[in-house]
Amino acid sequence: MASVRQLLDLSGRVSVVTGGATGLGLQMATGLAEAGSHVVICSRRLAMCEEAAHGIEKLGVKALALAADVTKPDEVEAVKNATLKTYGRVDVLVNNAGRAWVAPPEDLPLDRWRQIMDLNVTAPFICSQVFGREMIRAKKGRIINIGSVAGLIGRNPKAYNSIVYSTSKGAIVQFTRDLAVKWAQHGINVNCICPGFFVTPLNQQLFDGNSESILREIPMGRSGGENDLKGIAVLLASDASAFMTGAIIPVDGGTIAW
Repeated sequence: MASVRQLLDLSGRVSVVTGGATGLGLQMATGLAEAGSHVVICSRRLAMCEEAAHGIEKLGVKALALAADVTKPDEVEAVKNATLKTYGRVDVLVNNAGRAWVAPPEDLPLDRWRQIMDLNVTAPFICSQVFGREMIRAKKGRIINIGSVAGLIGRNPKAYNSIVYSTSKGAIVQFTRDLAVKWAQHGINVNCICPGFFVTPLNQQLFDGNSESILREIPMGRSGGENDLKGIAVLLASDASAFMTGAIIPVDGGTIAW
């Protein structure tokens, strides 16, 4: 029987985190590295990826920084090839890259709808397909999709008014469940973390201008903190979650329990 420490140990494993240079992606990448995993950080801005990778390497693991637009299959293939060339394996994929566009539904431009859906829904499919092929060959793997409480419930527009974000995250929830069923036969676990409101560089301005309404929606009375996603990311990447797949896990301060 393995100990809890052994089950959560990621030593020698390789984790790819899209959008991992800042915000929630960087927090999860750091947590995975602290558990022993080597990390691949990719986003469109190479300099930010390199800065993040440099910080992660101080934890005693290897980190690879790569520029990629994850909505483009050829660039995702390049990330996969670089990962395999550097490490010879891939164990974990965190589909974190995403963004929102805040506007009332009646005012949301169609081009923004398409842009957000492309990044938040199509890109996780592309990345899962590209890296999933390698996991199928290896007969094991972990895919962690990043959803949102916005994909689980309707949101008060005074707290958060982005119907395209909510729609995209609802799609990710169902994508997780169905992919989990399809790939369980290959030894691939597919799960979804649904964060509540975390202050990040992308939403800092929104929070500053609307913090009272946002916090009123959270029973704990605070936004997510700098350590609040590390544990669940490590759990889902590790052997401790070997019998979990298709799970949708809120990390939201009680928002959907309100």
